Amino acid sequence: MILKNSISGILFTCLIAAFAWTISAWFPFLNSILIGLLLGIVIGNFFKLPMQLSQGISFSSSKVLEFSILFLAFGINYSYMGKIGWQSFLMVAFVVFAVLVFSVYLSKKVNCPSTVGWMVGFGTAICGSSAIAALAPSLNKNKEDVGVALAVVNLFGSIGMLFLPLILTLFHFSTTEISLLLGGTLHSVGNVAGAAFAISPEVGEQALTIKLARVALLSPGLIFFSYLTQESKSKSWKDYLQLPWYLWGFIIITILVSTIKIPENVVAFSDMMAKILLTIAMTAIGLKVSFSSLISSGKKGLFYGFLIFFFQIILILLGILFVIN
Repeated sequence: MILKNSISGILFTCLIAAFAWTISAWFPFLNSILIGLLLGIVIGNFFKLPMQLSQGISFSSSKVLEFSILFLAFGINYSYMGKIGWQSFLMVAFVVFAVLVFSVYLSKKVNCPSTVGWMVGFGTAICGSSAIAALAPSLNKNKEDVGVALAVVNLFGSIGMLFLPLILTLFHFSTTEISLLLGGTLHSVGNVAGAAFAISPEVGEQALTIKLARVALLSPGLIFFSYLTQESKSKSWKDYLQLPWYLWGFIIITILVSTIKIPENVVAFSDMMAKILLTIAMTAIGLKVSFSSLISSGKKGLFYGFLIFFFQIILILLGILFVIN
């Protein structure tokens, strides 16, 4: 009955998401997930939507997002952890978990709305939009925060992609050091590919491998972040493993993908489905974001996102100085 009452809202969301997908097909450098979010924000703020669409939009922003996480899992392979060498991996892993700890601490210090700060920190630490999508449903808070976090992370990811290669070429870094700086700090896989291959194919290949090793930390990162953000630390360790069903599904799939050879067509199909479902979910979230909340939360989110990104770059530089050299 709930699904029946939601059909009109789901179809409306899918229609906008399909338009976002079409735009990204015409302009491959644009991300359909971000386009869907922006279209949703514009439509939701400039048009008064009928009440009968509300339930379907809410369903798309929550349940569709949860299912998208299962398809995301097929793109995560733990084997990349071993491909970058133990020193580099330990350094990258330390930076990821240090950024997560710093994110929770900083969100309190700068009075950034808790879930915005947490999601910006989680997305910055691991893999941008996908990490935010994986974390968001378990927070059970205002979905508008997801839109703010996505906007902040994509903004700094794009800025880093454009300017970090220019800055790094001014210094005498080795190929490995540049790869660590790009693969260990930039937000999404697309950001890393765009920045690293702009320097050289060698940097591109190394930086992507480092980035994928970082992405492989998404599962342990979710469990660790669940511990960090629990209000009470007096619980049994078993309580911190009481993750939502879709996160357990995510973890199980990543383990299977890392231990069993999955056909390429299955991985490709899962990747496409993840993008489609994420586009639908983010479009629905955009439809629920108001400009006023975006502006009020966005100001603190931008400052917070800059501090987290800067902190991450400093840690990687220190790692290169004291661990790699």
